Amino acid sequence: MDESILDVRHLSKSFGTNRVLRDIDFSVSRGDVISIIGASGSGKSTLLRCINLLETPTSGEILYHGTNVAGRSVKASEYRSHVGMVFQSFNLFNNMTVLENCMAGQIKVLKRSKQDAHEEAMKYLDKVGMAPYINAKPRQISGGQKQRVAIARALAMHPEVLLFDEPTSALDPEMVGEVLSVMQSLAQEGMTMLVVTHEMAFARDVSSRVVFMHQGVICEQGVPAEIFGDPKCPETRDFLARFRNS
Repeated sequence: MDESILDVRHLSKSFGTNRVLRDIDFSVSRGDVISIIGASGSGKSTLLRCINLLETPTSGEILYHGTNVAGRSVKASEYRSHVGMVFQSFNLFNNMTVLENCMAGQIKVLKRSKQDAHEEAMKYLDKVGMAPYINAKPRQISGGQKQRVAIARALAMHPEVLLFDEPTSALDPEMVGEVLSVMQSLAQEGMTMLVVTHEMAFARDVSSRVVFMHQGVICEQGVPAEIFGDPKCPETRDFLARFRNS
């Protein structure tokens, strides 16, 4: 658990005069499951988008195995094949089948043959329970099923770290459980995960570490028992008050 994969150092992000992230510092080690929690607008998703290079940090460093990937010389698509992302809104290609969605990135970015990409896609679609739907288009399946396809697509790239940006927030309540179940299985298998989530039970029960953000800064971080059982910051206490006894 002590092998560091990602180190975020003094990361800041501004949009014009609006400073969304301020001096963010934390590390992700192999096998970590880190839940990032906080109120809407606290900077959680922007942090994840910076880590995935979808946003360019205003200042600071993002070190991937010691190399600053926030520099201009880094090829983002190659980096993202190691640090994958699952989005709130699925981001599937609507003109492709489930199977094709899971093969496209492997062929384009990893240069796998169609046969190898097909095998990997099937392996992970089966893992998330979506193998029976390989010929369906995204419009023909439910939100929960789309998110499971998105997870399979990310896994097929064999990422070292998987980022989840509020993966259940666009789902109907009855579909949340099927996605959280897949994520819990991945955590148990040792997948390194960074999860922005409003699902406090997941953060409390599945995470190895919880990071609480407030107004663009990390107020505190620690193991779930500390954050949920004995939060130090008043902002954390206020945010968690309704979950403490659940």
